[in-house]
Amino acid sequence: QVQLVESGGGLAQAGGSLRLSCEAPTSFFSRNVMGWYRQAPGKQRELVATITNTGSTTYADTVKDRFTISRDSTPNTIYLQMNRLKPEDTGVYYCNIRAIDLVKAFYWGEGTQVTVSS
Repeated sequence: QVQLVESGGGLAQAGGSLRLSCEAPTSFFSRNVMGWYRQAPGKQRELVATITNTGSTTYADTVKDRFTISRDSTPNTIYLQMNRLKPEDTGVYYCNIRAIDLVKAFYWGEGTQVTVSS
């Protein structure tokens, strides 16, 4: 089992900022994609942003130009800088890592709560 350690969630006001961090084992497959997903109450989990080991990124349309995903120099550590937060950004944010070359190597963190008040 691969353990992902998430941190940085909390409470923010609309228009404010938060930064999430996620650490996966450095021994994980070097060719990988890490990402953030979120789940609001009563809704399905949805993609927020992903980043490959080479730095290619994707974003949900709802967070483009507000959120930035990045990788640390330490392998398999990522961040999600969330600016201009909106109440609809509220939810549990989950970190994910998957190996590009092995479909079964796909793991989730336990999630961190983000609450944005209006």
